[in-house]
Amino acid sequence: MVRGASAAATQTATRASTTGTITRDGVRGGVGTNADRPDGVPKVQGRFGFSSDAFAEGMLWGRTLRSPHPAARIRSIDTSAAEELEGVAVVLTAGDVPGTATFGLEHPDQPVFASDVVRYQGEPIAAVAAVHPEIAWRAVQAIEVDYEELDPLVDAEAAIDAEPIHPDGNVVRHIEVVHGTPDDVTGEVVVEGTYEVGMQDQAFMGPESGLAIPDGEGGVDLYISTQWLHVDRDQVAACLDLPAEQVRVTLSGVGGAFGAREDVSLQVHVCLLALRTGRPVKMVYSREESFFGHVHRHPARMHYRTHADRDGTLVKVEARLIFDGGAYASSSTAVISNACSFAAGPYRVPNAHVQGWAMRTNNPPCGAMRGFGSVQVCFAHEAQMDKLAAELGVDPVELRLHNALETGDRIITGQRISGVAPVRECIEAAAGAPLPDDDLGEPLQFPGGTGRTADRGDVRRGVGLAVSVKNLMYSEGFDDFSTAAVRLELGADGDPTATVHTAAAEVGQGFVTLAQQIVRTELGIERVHLRAADTSIGSAGSTSASRQTWMSGGAVKGACEQVRERLLERVAEARNVDLAGARREVLSLRDGAIRHVDEHWSVPLTDALVDAPVEETYEHHHVKTDPFDEHGQGDAHVSFVFAAHRAVVDVDPGLGLVRVRQISTGQDVGRALNPRAVVGQIEGGIAQGVGLAVMEEILLSDGRIRNPSFTDYLIPTALDMPEVDITLIEQPEPGAPFGAKGVGEPPTISSTPAVVAAIRAATGLDLDRVPVRPDDIALAHADA
Repeated sequence: MVRGASAAATQTATRASTTGTITRDGVRGGVGTNADRPDGVPKVQGRFGFSSDAFAEGMLWGRTLRSPHPAARIRSIDTSAAEELEGVAVVLTAGDVPGTATFGLEHPDQPVFASDVVRYQGEPIAAVAAVHPEIAWRAVQAIEVDYEELDPLVDAEAAIDAEPIHPDGNVVRHIEVVHGTPDDVTGEVVVEGTYEVGMQDQAFMGPESGLAIPDGEGGVDLYISTQWLHVDRDQVAACLDLPAEQVRVTLSGVGGAFGAREDVSLQVHVCLLALRTGRPVKMVYSREESFFGHVHRHPARMHYRTHADRDGTLVKVEARLIFDGGAYASSSTAVISNACSFAAGPYRVPNAHVQGWAMRTNNPPCGAMRGFGSVQVCFAHEAQMDKLAAELGVDPVELRLHNALETGDRIITGQRISGVAPVRECIEAAAGAPLPDDDLGEPLQFPGGTGRTADRGDVRRGVGLAVSVKNLMYSEGFDDFSTAAVRLELGADGDPTATVHTAAAEVGQGFVTLAQQIVRTELGIERVHLRAADTSIGSAGSTSASRQTWMSGGAVKGACEQVRERLLERVAEARNVDLAGARREVLSLRDGAIRHVDEHWSVPLTDALVDAPVEETYEHHHVKTDPFDEHGQGDAHVSFVFAAHRAVVDVDPGLGLVRVRQISTGQDVGRALNPRAVVGQIEGGIAQGVGLAVMEEILLSDGRIRNPSFTDYLIPTALDMPEVDITLIEQPEPGAPFGAKGVGEPPTISSTPAVVAAIRAATGLDLDRVPVRPDDIALAHADA
């Protein structure tokens, strides 16, 4: 169900439930409509080409040898048996890397191939190329590596003072946030707690895959599923010792991402193999290898102390955050920055002292995942708000409303919120949604589902609420930008046609749809084509941080505006119209023609384009941000986005089984540019939040992954999904293209703590770790 929270939002709700393809100005499929995805039909029909479908005549198959140990010294590597196998073209190790031996998203600290030390289970040791994938697998098995196993460092907190496992040390980043005068303030009521979040996997459906084709002149073309084409190119080029222009990266079909494709996985390996053999090489990870081949969500241990006055006004928040980044840095510096920035939640907190550490350990590397640091602290600060409400004897919803941030307030990093901050509206929407019927339904709808293990009389219902805040775009002074080119010309049939070119990675979020909507709205035409995303145009940045709508959407909008200006100038010159100063307003592009407002004449767009097309390239930047000072203060973020979730759960305490019956949410979206797509993002994000709450975790034993498969790593299915009730809070964001905010991350952030709060309400248990396992409930219930 989709509802609106304002007149604009009501229109959005109506459009989301109908065809909704016509904008107010009559353009079909423009901004604000439920425009269809251009890749939608091919995907559901199985005709869409994913990167794993790539093919080149005469291609070889690549495979990676990975360490079975989380910590070890490499005494020797013998590849001779592998090289002698018939059908093996090449075997590569660290000595075969011609350029930089290390790579990394933010810091080049990870070896292309380990040569002396192994720092996590699954670290690449060698790569092979062969004429058949089975021969490549046999070759990998034939490589002999003599390891000296070491005791792995797997405790992130112990790593602070432990012997370094990496030349750069164990501490990737330490941040201290001091806001107000925390040493001089103590609340009348103080609640305290320690919380843990397990390691979650992005669990995308399409494992890593790519195809590298040498160009015969020393360069290489890489077709890859990724989130950031230009950063991939730069890392690959450095490792290959090639100029960037000799590494050309084109986006292939992406089967989901959620952060895991920001880091390089097989890119360097497959290009090395292709250049050494002089033949195309394809690599496709198995599901098990994928678990070892990409980063995961940071596990976290967080200790909180929350101070308030008797009336519920928050006075101070103290927090100590330990994030396990695994063996290499990836994006840990930015993740811990976000965690510290939003450690107090979407609330007014005049005093705060937060310390955060991102640590290296011998656990699997961790990096970007949907919610990016906010997920972990939201679980903690929302549990604290519920504890505080219980201590004060007040309604937890009212406590949140009493402290909710508003426009003009400051967060704990000292930054004033200059944009819209509808925290109250989000809370009221989520809390005010209709509750599901008390009837538990049929037995298959009980906790345990098809197992039919729960008895109706044993099931208890609980309701919980949680609220979140997160930043949009990159922070701390990063020069974030996106580039887009728009070409307007007459098609083969004589109709105006626009072509859009960006390097924005479409990973399922729907930017390919939005780009077409923006062009239709800005130029008033319906036919819009999209060129493949590649590195022949300037960077679009990463498809992450909920940024592409704002950044690449802004770039497409800017390019369209320049195309329109060029058209107006062309017609003005032909008609001797003076466009100086305010006179520019006498011409406009609408309804398929350039129109003069005073003289009542028009030039059809087809006539304006008959002599030559118009093409413009635009680079969009957001407002400048600043690094944090030594106290973690500064205007480090561009904009903020908020959401609230209320969960209703049914629990069988004796068996520890949970059924999430309903999630209602109010989400700050700025303006819904495609309401149906917004709803899809919210529903999908909630699924990942529910997964983290009750089932999703990579289980580790001394640094080793115990469940690298979708048999043992559990993710929600359609049968696990609850009813979802959505209210879109539409308050346009100043400075954002069309007033829109990114929508992909908030659904994942506060849905998890809302579910756990509801389980606490149903059971009375003080659950301080996610995911909540059946034993956490059943054993505690048995002891009660």
